[in-house]
Amino acid sequence: MAKNDVAIRFSDVNFEYDNGKVILDEASFSLRKGLKVALMGQNGAGKTSLFNLIMEKTKPTTGHIYIDDGQTVACAQQVIPREQMTLTLKEFFAIYFTGEDYDLDRNIEEVMKAVNLVLPEDKLLSAFSGGQQARLLLASALIQDPDILLLDEPTNNLDDDGVGHLLTFLMMYEKTCVVISHDADFLNMFTDGVLYLDIFTHKIEQYVGDYYVVVEDIKAQIERENMKNAQFAKKIKDNKEKMNYFANKGGKMRLVAKKMRDEIEQMEADKVDVRQEDKTIRDFTIPAQSDFVGNVITITSVNVMKDHEPTEKQVNVILRKREHLLLKGPNGIGKTTLLERLAENNTDGATILNEVRVGYYRQDFSTLNFDDTVFNALINVMQIESEEKMRSVASMFLLSRDVMDAKIGSLSEGQKGLVAFAQLVLLEPGLLILDEPTNHINFRHIPIIAKALREYEGAMIVVSHVQSFLDQIGISEELDLGK
Repeated sequence: MAKNDVAIRFSDVNFEYDNGKVILDEASFSLRKGLKVALMGQNGAGKTSLFNLIMEKTKPTTGHIYIDDGQTVACAQQVIPREQMTLTLKEFFAIYFTGEDYDLDRNIEEVMKAVNLVLPEDKLLSAFSGGQQARLLLASALIQDPDILLLDEPTNNLDDDGVGHLLTFLMMYEKTCVVISHDADFLNMFTDGVLYLDIFTHKIEQYVGDYYVVVEDIKAQIERENMKNAQFAKKIKDNKEKMNYFANKGGKMRLVAKKMRDEIEQMEADKVDVRQEDKTIRDFTIPAQSDFVGNVITITSVNVMKDHEPTEKQVNVILRKREHLLLKGPNGIGKTTLLERLAENNTDGATILNEVRVGYYRQDFSTLNFDDTVFNALINVMQIESEEKMRSVASMFLLSRDVMDAKIGSLSEGQKGLVAFAQLVLLEPGLLILDEPTNHINFRHIPIIAKALREYEGAMIVVSHVQSFLDQIGISEELDLGK
């Protein structure tokens, strides 16, 4: 690959944080200009850290990162930073726009068309839905007119129309694009290859083809390595038996035995380290609160957004134990706002039975205290504190001992999601309220989470745009705010 065809090249890059956490170990890869690739790896492997290296927000410990001269980089991040949520639309875009002030309005109009979004410019970002914010994140990157576009979980919170529009945009996009996503089907529609960040070796493996091809390649690699080691093991066993026989004969036979011992040591050294695959969370159960009788929640009216103004809508919803309600509607209709008020028991149109504990999974994880350690975040939700039980539950969600003292704010978005699910297990709620619970979660974990939710014996209200996930958890009733 000629140098002037290369957009990004990593050469023997090492990177670790001040706390000693290793992200990259002599990682090397190169991407040619105009390539669209998926960046994949387990939650916590360091995918967002890799983006920060490309954007020069952080520096490698050793090694070299080459970005072709004149190539600009912009990233659509997973979430809008908290400090920006009080900005208006224009103030938000002004942060990212690098052109002349008089061109800002025209460029805002162009990128809003590109993401298929119409919003009032005087409203604060906090007033917009998760799906609208996801499109604004993409627009904030596009307004920089980058040569290299980095997308961090761009489908999170998007409804079907939003995902479809994003796919169309990316298929037509002619510049270099690197996408982090756990949605394999979405990635396979437009990517040319995969960068796979291995959480165990801290290497970056580069593949041509879609994620399903990569999975088959990895499976074949593991089978080859296991077969090779099995052959070595058989030869080692045979040689040990012969070596012991010759050693007991004495004389010149001892020299034969020594030669065989050397061969055994060489074969032991030649054994390959079999690739470790992504770990998945273990099967778990969310215990349901059982010390109450009656309707868990009754909803008689809700507020929906029409032309960006709230309008009351009469409904008739009664949820009992083991009933699952799907809350539907397009981005911006008011689903997240409704869930927030229900979780706080702060809406005139709904009543939650007294004494019912509510487990609330927010799409932006704002129910978590980012200054808390993982240890405190988990043990503080328990009705009866038990460190042994808490650590046992944490291990189910891959929250290992070395993570327990980390602050929530330092975790990856995927790890925050696993903390939030661990909290639900420890809380033992009577009502679950789940706002886009598959966001940021490794797709290998999703069938396990769906199984736990399907078997949950309390009442549940869920917002999700992932139909396959909804099919797995089972829905007994729907409330469509858009109708």
